[in-house]
Amino acid sequence: MNTVTELVDLDALTEWMDTQQLGNGAITNTNLLTGGTQNILMQFDRAGRSYVLRRPPIHVRKYSNKTMQREATVLAALSGSDVPHPGFIASCDDTEVLGASFYLMEPVKGFNMLNGLPDLHKSSESVQHRMGLSHMEALTALGEIDYKAVGLEGFGKIDGYLTRQAPRWLDQLERYKIYEEWPGLGEANSISAIAKWLDDNCPSSFDPGVLHGDAHIANVMFSLDSAEVAALIDWELATIGDPLIDLGWIIATWPDADGTQTLLLEGAEWGAYPTIEELIKHYGEHSHRDLSHISWYGVVGCFKLAIILEGTYARYCAGKAPKDVAERLHASSLRLIDRALRLMREA
Repeated sequence: MNTVTELVDLDALTEWMDTQQLGNGAITNTNLLTGGTQNILMQFDRAGRSYVLRRPPIHVRKYSNKTMQREATVLAALSGSDVPHPGFIASCDDTEVLGASFYLMEPVKGFNMLNGLPDLHKSSESVQHRMGLSHMEALTALGEIDYKAVGLEGFGKIDGYLTRQAPRWLDQLERYKIYEEWPGLGEANSISAIAKWLDDNCPSSFDPGVLHGDAHIANVMFSLDSAEVAALIDWELATIGDPLIDLGWIIATWPDADGTQTLLLEGAEWGAYPTIEELIKHYGEHSHRDLSHISWYGVVGCFKLAIILEGTYARYCAGKAPKDVAERLHASSLRLIDRALRLMREA
């Protein structure tokens, strides 16, 4: 387990904060929220104010610094909006300071349901139901942001955004064939059928906006004393595109009414949460967007996530990933493919 001083140079951070006029004196009460192999989150105090630092892992990946800069950009753009998000404080693109780009944000007072529910939420079905609806309202608020007005024009490639979804992820799946031991993702004709259906039924137009990019329940913090969303977190995949992609991600990852889960989210205490149909309806009541093609977004969400998760199984087949994790993710991929095929039949 890495210590704070092994992951963050506190002296260098102090000096940089001095240049930004962010408090004075020593950094105290440091607490690692994550660290090491994933993005590092460290909460600390300085001069009576609390901060959270976010930076890439110690072994910085190819696009880690760019990703961190994009996160900071979108959080800064959301400042003062109705979108629940961690408050942006400052960012640093100079990798000489801490060895990577980083930014500072306000701490979020809340909890993630994957870590269990507080008594208030655990004991009330109405609170649990409201949590799901609040999640939709957070996403619709994000989708209503005027991205040009907040300085995010050019933050994503709008042209062909929807038409390139299926080919992009089909190409990703094709790349797994470098692992000769990998048997493929389910029935090849099912994959081809989904890709063709997505091409044939792709919406002809969309209203561009900000999307989170990974909007499932694991990336939501709820308030400790209410059912409301305290913040959407982990903004590394945020971009400008079609915000309905976020709703499609919900359709792909939310449990069915009978309790069937595509993702086995350990720690989640699924109780009286809304059904997928209720979530879609509530989203529509709070958004100006046309939901007549929402099945397409659900199918593309299933297709994309299934292919992403299958990457671990492909690497496992070549001896490059642990068996237990790979087999669990492979099972999720197959369930996602099944859900995509069902959505196509019902559309």
